[in-house]
Amino acid sequence: MSEAERVVERTEAPATPEEDRGGLARGRRVVLAVVGGAALMAVGGLLATTLVKSPAQVAAETGPPVQGVLTADVERRVLAQTVVMRGTVVADQSVAVSPQGVLSGEGASTALVTKLPLKAGDPVTAGRLIAEVSGRPVFTLHGAQPMYRDLKPGSTGDDVAQLQQALRELGHGTGGDARGVFGAGTKAALTAHYRAIGYEPLPAVADGGAALKAAREAVRSATWAVEDASSPTGAAGPPEGTGPGGKGGATPGPGASASPAPGAGAATGAGAGAALGPGAGRELVRARQALGEARAALAAAEAADGPMLPTAEAVFLSSLPARVSSVGARPGSPVSGPVLTLSGGELVVEAYLKDDKRQLLRAGMTVVISSEVSGTDARGTVAAVATEPSAAQPAGPQPQQDPGQNPKGGGTGGSGGADLGYRMVVRADRPLPAGFAGQDVRLTVESAATDGEALVVPVTAVSAGADGRTVVTAVSAEGTQRRIEVRTGTSGDGFVAVTPTQAGALGAGTKVVIGVAPRETRGKSK
Repeated sequence: MSEAERVVERTEAPATPEEDRGGLARGRRVVLAVVGGAALMAVGGLLATTLVKSPAQVAAETGPPVQGVLTADVERRVLAQTVVMRGTVVADQSVAVSPQGVLSGEGASTALVTKLPLKAGDPVTAGRLIAEVSGRPVFTLHGAQPMYRDLKPGSTGDDVAQLQQALRELGHGTGGDARGVFGAGTKAALTAHYRAIGYEPLPAVADGGAALKAAREAVRSATWAVEDASSPTGAAGPPEGTGPGGKGGATPGPGASASPAPGAGAATGAGAGAALGPGAGRELVRARQALGEARAALAAAEAADGPMLPTAEAVFLSSLPARVSSVGARPGSPVSGPVLTLSGGELVVEAYLKDDKRQLLRAGMTVVISSEVSGTDARGTVAAVATEPSAAQPAGPQPQQDPGQNPKGGGTGGSGGADLGYRMVVRADRPLPAGFAGQDVRLTVESAATDGEALVVPVTAVSAGADGRTVVTAVSAEGTQRRIEVRTGTSGDGFVAVTPTQAGALGAGTKVVIGVAPRETRGKSK
């Protein structure tokens, strides 16, 4: 067989089974590779369509959004306009005790605090010793009128009547003294009170009793003169008003005259003239006249003699018991300001207003007093709003404050302090708890309110047209809008009360336009 025949034979020979299996595996691999490549190309195309945008699409998504509307529901409720501020809980009456003019009777030139038996927070009752200055007591008494003068025997007035009432409340009767007259009964009562707290009262006449002694000597001398003038015959008898103790200076009763009574004097003079002669009779008459004058002078000296109540030794408080708010001195220190401060009466809230708030507030308005410390609220009313601004004082609280008056002196001049504003006093409907004292509290004052429930909308819902009408724009459930004319009323806290001019045109729950808001454009991808 030739070489060519052998080649042809080999070519046409059938493949073995091993060769057939290898060819099939290679075909499968090719098919899988083609399918995988197609899948990758498909995924890449999808990603490209989400990332690549046309210029038109980019312009649509970056343009200004289409405007929508903001709406709010019409409400039916009571609308109140409120003013919120801070205030401090203080006592209704605050008294700074500053006994500057204490008379020690020992010749001391400087008043020194010698005893302070109380500390801050201690209770104070009527008649209580609250301090001692230069050895002299300072005590409290019940009364609304402050001391403005020394009260002495013979003084008259309402302040004397207040002293008499205060002494009687302490159990010291004033005898038969008339109301408002500092007489013998008031002297005894005042002396009894001083001795009850361990002191002796200061004498009203600081001469050691010299004036009274001299008056008594004058009466004795005048009595002897009358006796001497009538002694030769004894016809004149003892001097008028004298008896066994007459030479000691008996005082004529009220309305008694120093001169002999008509008729009686003539008879006495006639008898004396018959017995002693004209000269001796005149001497007796003149002696008796001198005796009457001496007795009148003695009565005046006895009336002026006795205890006095110095201004610096008594502090009148209208509300008792009180309490010590603060102590501003210590034993041994000179009296240069308030020694201590007393607070009495119910607790009130004190606030200071700027001019804009003062114009909104007036007495009688309702107030909610909120204590953040205790977490409780109390209702009250505005008791007073000052008409003049208060100025800060550099030397602490001022004496004897009334709740409707400015405790810092009032007015705009004189003090030189910073302007605090207009003082407002709030009085609680029920007494505030003692724990509120000194707290900084929040005051919510209702300065205006609707008369019952009213239709209320946000103030931004109300607009005025070119024709001057006030309207709100209502929006229906379908989105259509209609303008409704209204009349406005009380406003507060961002809301205003409205009344539609056409009855029934507006009701609670109606949605009204209060503004505009952007919304997504249709071309933006969701």
